[in-house]
Amino acid sequence: MANFFDRVFTIITDILIKILPISKRDKKSYSYYRAGLLAQDEGRYSEALENYYEALQFDESPEDRSYILYNIGTIYGQSGQLSKALDYYHHALQLNPKSHQALHNIGLIFHAQGMMALGMKNKKVNPDFDNIEYRELAVLFFDKASEYWRQTIKIAPTNYPKIQNWLKVTGRLTDDE
Repeated sequence: MANFFDRVFTIITDILIKILPISKRDKKSYSYYRAGLLAQDEGRYSEALENYYEALQFDESPEDRSYILYNIGTIYGQSGQLSKALDYYHHALQLNPKSHQALHNIGLIFHAQGMMALGMKNKKVNPDFDNIEYRELAVLFFDKASEYWRQTIKIAPTNYPKIQNWLKVTGRLTDDE
């Protein structure tokens, strides 16, 4: 059913773009953005990135640019390039500090790094580290994730019940927050 609504929305949007008095620059940006979304949805990530970068060349709206940057960050995150993903999420937040999606995904990255540190603790990947150091590293990552997730929940309190639960269970969210 979602695909039906997506197609209908796309058709309506395309018609509106053609008939409304929108600048050629905005139309180009929208076309590249839409092509990027389609390519991303179909798993053609390098093509999606090319289209998003092109859209950035034409789009001047800070809010629209933040969505493009967020999508670029998501692609980098999905491909395991976490530092690049973080950079793009932070750029998106500079343009739109209320982007709960970017805040959420930054938290996901730090949480994943915390889980990896716990996994390393169990595998003893680095013999120079002992179990306590891996645990402390994991706690640092989890604390960083909680910073971003608490901001996420302030902006969108009902969108992330699992995150709220994790924060409460781990003692990182009080009832008055």
